[in-house]
Amino acid sequence: MSRLEKLLKKSKFFPNNPGIYWFSKKGKKIYVGKAGSLKKRISSYFRSQDSRINLMVNEADNISFKKTNSVLEAVILEANAIKKYLPKYNIKEKDDRSFVYLVIPKEEFPRPFIARGREMEKYIYQPHKISRDGLCGHVFGPYQSYRVLKTALNLVRKIFPFSFCRPNQGQPCFDYQIGLCPGVCVGTVTKTEYQKIIKNLVLFFRGEHKRLIKKLKKENPEKIYALQHVNDIALINNPKIGNWKLEIGNSAQRIEGYDISHFGGKEPVGAMAVFVSGFPDSSEYRLFKIKNTKNTFDDLAMLEEVLERRFNHNEWPKPDIILIDGGKNQVFRAKKVLLKRNIFIPIVGIAKILGHSGRAAEGDRLIFENIKPSVKKLMITSRLLFQHVRNEAHRFAISFQKKRRKI
Repeated sequence: MSRLEKLLKKSKFFPNNPGIYWFSKKGKKIYVGKAGSLKKRISSYFRSQDSRINLMVNEADNISFKKTNSVLEAVILEANAIKKYLPKYNIKEKDDRSFVYLVIPKEEFPRPFIARGREMEKYIYQPHKISRDGLCGHVFGPYQSYRVLKTALNLVRKIFPFSFCRPNQGQPCFDYQIGLCPGVCVGTVTKTEYQKIIKNLVLFFRGEHKRLIKKLKKENPEKIYALQHVNDIALINNPKIGNWKLEIGNSAQRIEGYDISHFGGKEPVGAMAVFVSGFPDSSEYRLFKIKNTKNTFDDLAMLEEVLERRFNHNEWPKPDIILIDGGKNQVFRAKKVLLKRNIFIPIVGIAKILGHSGRAAEGDRLIFENIKPSVKKLMITSRLLFQHVRNEAHRFAISFQKKRRKI
């Protein structure tokens, strides 16, 4: 049996799990890669028509792999392996200047950023460039793709929110409103609390997942579930990145938030705010003047009318999540509308306790319908995003009311 036949035979035992893999020669790693499915990825090497890939495969005398819990974890392990082993086929067509790195400055409230290889000299040899107190911070990499690292950083930020804003800048940043910033901008997080977040981030990018999970068991067990099921949060988007398809996306691509508003029973209106991939898309916002509900003090009946009319528009994109400003009664009424149409879409209600203020999510209660228990645990971590959607629907309805009263 030839060397290539032995590799091909071994590749058939690779699992469908995410992870990293490597080709080696005489015990030395010559290429390290990452994959959403190790089996599919490694088998593609033996069908490739690319002469460079064939050269590497023909040179190797062994292949192996390491499974990970998620694609995101595979991204981190690949970068650490490239840094440790410097596989020649990873760096053959890339000099140090074309790689990218994650830099976390050593500051009281550090703002992580991505630096390209050509910029790294000033960070490595002039530590004060990444530290106000003259001490060097943390540098992770090399990563082969800016887009991969940016996507990974955005995803892990949903689990460990960190800040890009400046301390006490006077007003909340947008990221704070959707739960991605812990509140550095408005002073709601202390230096000690923020440094705990950064320590978790550092452990994650070092690949020290066992140590991180042990730490989270004491601090925040809910984060462990989100960390271990990060691919459940993500929809498999497969945007092509080099020779690898990154399986990181956003399960809630479209969230529709609904609110009912009237002025003493007059001029009732229903508002629909739309968030796409976590950000408001005002071009998709819609207003519904209440036409069929006679009792304009009956918010439940008006909500039912709005949802009925919304789902008469088959040409509109279907939501991934419906968010209702209200409690159990509103959520059950929304579910009733969907059941009549044989539509199964997750419904989230927010029962207001502290009103619509920026910190309201701390007291607001979430109500879920049409949602599996495992997904519910993940959705709880998006509390501030849901609050922001709710607030946008409320703001949109109120602004319409104010315009009508001026007429």
